[in-house]
Order: sequence, then C-alpha cells, then structure tokens
Amino acid sequence: MKNFWAQLERPFFVLAPLANVTDAAFRRLIARHSKVAGATPYVTYTEFVSADGLCLAHEEGKAKLMRDLLYTDAERPIVAQLFTATAEYMEKAATLVEELGFDGIDINMGCPDRAIEKQGAGAKLITTPELAQELIAAAKRGAPNIPVSVKTRLGYNKDSLDEWLPKLLAAEPAVVTVHARTRKEMSKVPARWERVKRAVEIRNELQKNKKDKTLIVGNGDVKDVAHGLELAKQTGADGVMIGRGIFGTPWLFSHSAECENVAFRLKTAVEHTKLFEELLGDIKSFAIMKKHFKAYVEGFPGAKELRMELMEAQNAAEVEQIISAWLQQHSATIA
Repeated sequence: MKNFWAQLERPFFVLAPLANVTDAAFRRLIARHSKVAGATPYVTYTEFVSADGLCLAHEEGKAKLMRDLLYTDAERPIVAQLFTATAEYMEKAATLVEELGFDGIDINMGCPDRAIEKQGAGAKLITTPELAQELIAAAKRGAPNIPVSVKTRLGYNKDSLDEWLPKLLAAEPAVVTVHARTRKEMSKVPARWERVKRAVEIRNELQKNKKDKTLIVGNGDVKDVAHGLELAKQTGADGVMIGRGIFGTPWLFSHSAECENVAFRLKTAVEHTKLFEELLGDIKSFAIMKKHFKAYVEGFPGAKELRMELMEAQNAAEVEQIISAWLQQHSATIA
C-alpha cells in the first residue's frame, strides 16, 4: 500500500472537509493560491460524500455526487471523505475512490447533521464502535492500495475519548483526526486541545511497539499556520487540520500578506465566484457563495454596504460588475 501520510514532514497541515464550503471550486482556488513556492504543504480533503448515494443513486444523482469528487492534480495529496453506516456500500465506494486516483479515503465519524445521524452515520458512529470498526475494515478491503483515515470527535453526548479512541485504533486506520469537541457541543464551546494531547498519549500507550503508528491530527479553532504549529508543539499531534480559518483566505498556506490588500481580496472573490459557476453552477445554489462573500468582504471602510450589494447578486457576472464598480469608486482610498 502506498501510504502518503508516512512521507509527510511533521507536523503537517490538513484542509478540513467542510460541507458546501470546500467544494471543487474553492479547493481549486485554494490550490492556485496556496500550492506555491515557499508555501506550507497541506493535505486536501473533499467535502463528505454519501457512499450509499454513490452505490444506489440513479444516473443523474450519481453524476451530481461525482462532481463532489472532482479534483485536479494541483490539489494533491487529496483524500476523499465518505459517510455511510453500511459496510457493503463503504467497500464499493472505496473501490471507486481508488479507481478515481485519490491518495486516500477518510471516513466521516463526526458530522452532527441529524439527517446523516438518522442513517447511523457521521457522529452517530461514536455510539456504535463495532460498526465503526467494520466500516474501516470495509474501506481497506475496497481500496487496499491507499490509506484509510477517520475524522471524529471526543465523544457523543459526553467526552468518551479514553473509551472511543482505543476502539478506532484497534482497527488500525492510518490517521485519526480528533475534533476537540463532543457532538453535543457542536462548535459552541472552545476546542479543548488538551484532549488532543490525551489522544496522542492513548495512541502512544496502545501502539508503543508498533512500527507504523496511527497518526493523530488535531482539529478545532485553528486560526492559521503559526497557531497550528504552536498547538502541535503543545500537544505532540502529528498534524493539524484547519477549517474555518480558510474562509476568505485561500492563500492561507502561502504566508502571503495579500489578504491585507482589499483590491486583491475582492478580485479573488470574483475569481472564486467564476470558478463556482463554471464547475458547480448547474447543480448547486448560487446562495452558497454568500457565506464566502461575508469572509472576503469585511474589515475595511464600506465593507458592510458592499457586502449587502453582493448578497443580492444572482450570478458571477453581477458579482464582477458590483466589485469592479466599487473598486473604481474607491480606488483612491484603497491604493
């Protein structure tokens, strides 16, 4: 098996899988701005994709799901994240992922969405550890040539890391990413990185004689690369996952100061919008872009008014027109 994780310099960084955020358009944009000379290397994850849907959906439905698995070589190493509660579908979907050329597979065991949990998937798997182990084994059978990882939380209603993590480690995934909150807490409380440190200790205790130990990645409230490096140092984590910190800063891993340049940020918002329309505009609502506008358009005089205009835009052409007019009007003050 080709395990790219083992070749990464530690601590490494991972771009989090965020539903309706890290879609094919945003990932491609991030790669353009962050996979550059001198940048911090990072691993890319897709949004989570239904393994059941990949196996059972009719032709049109499957085609839409396949769009979530659209990627370019510039995004490598890239991991496809899947969710399901059925081992059979996990195995078949894993085979497809390997055939598509992904570098790895990740199993979502942390999503708190009720529709996902009703299927027994996502964070609900924390309550069914034997099924979680079955899914890891199924993914390995389906894709024997690429590594299988897991993204999860500290627990379901309460912190059960000391009981839950050993169950996962017994199935020997290549990586376990620990979002340092419980399912019940969602993102309403600060991430508890001392529990990531505990996850590293548990791994070290249980796999002390194992050559290829399961890597531990911490996740939650990471602001930027410097913050992530400090958290890795404090906890001993092998890697750090960044989620919300990427909003409005697709150049995050490049250490560029261009985010301070208002004109550059706004032109990047236009670039992002065009990519979204090109790659996903026929299957996804343009309203998805609004959360990105909030991130790009903030912290400078007139941002609120411009943001309100952009919220009314219906397509990329309107966004470009609004931003071009604003930049022309404010050229003297943003130079």
